Amino acid sequence: MMNDTELIELVRRARSCDRSAFDALVQRTESMVFAVVLRRLRNRSEALEVTQDVFIQVLRKLPQLREDERFEAWVRKIAVRLAINRAVRRPREVNGDAPALGTVRATGGNPLERIVQTENAASVRECLSRLRDLDRRTLLAFYFEGQSLQEMSAAFDSPVGTIKRRLHTARNRLRDKLTDLQLVS
Repeated sequence: MMNDTELIELVRRARSCDRSAFDALVQRTESMVFAVVLRRLRNRSEALEVTQDVFIQVLRKLPQLREDERFEAWVRKIAVRLAINRAVRRPREVNGDAPALGTVRATGGNPLERIVQTENAASVRECLSRLRDLDRRTLLAFYFEGQSLQEMSAAFDSPVGTIKRRLHTARNRLRDKLTDLQLVS
C-alpha cells in the first residue's frame, strides 16, 4: 500500500509527463474507478469503456488538480460524472417480443426500479428544458459535460466565484421545478 507522500510524488511526476508514474496512479485507482462506474451503470462492458474514458480525462485534466493529496477523491468525482453522463445519454432500450427472442435480457434491477429511473431521468430532462438558458447551460456544462469550475470560468467569461454561485442557484431552481412537477403529478 502506498502512503500519501508516495502518492503526491507520483502525481507530481505524472503531471511532468512521467508515463510510469501515471501508469502507477492508474494501477492504484483502476479497481476503485471500475467499481464506482459499474455500480452506476450495471453493465460490465460499458463500465470498462467508461473506466478508460475516466483515465483519459485524468490525463488531460491532471494539470488542473490543485491538491495532489486529493487525487483519489478527484478521480472518483470524474468517474461518477462520466458514469452519470453515460447513463443519461444511453439510448433507450427497445423491448422486443420476449418469446420471439427466447430470453429476457437481464438489465439489472427489478422492472419497477427501471421504470422509476426512466421516469426520474425524463423528469430531470423536462425540468432542465424549463430552466433559463444560463441556468441550463451551467448545469449541463458541470454535470453532463464534466467541465471543471476553471473551464466553466473561461467558457462563460466569469470568475470562478460567480460560476459557483450560478451552479448553486441553478441547482435550487432545478430542484424547485422538480418539486413543482411532482406536486402536479
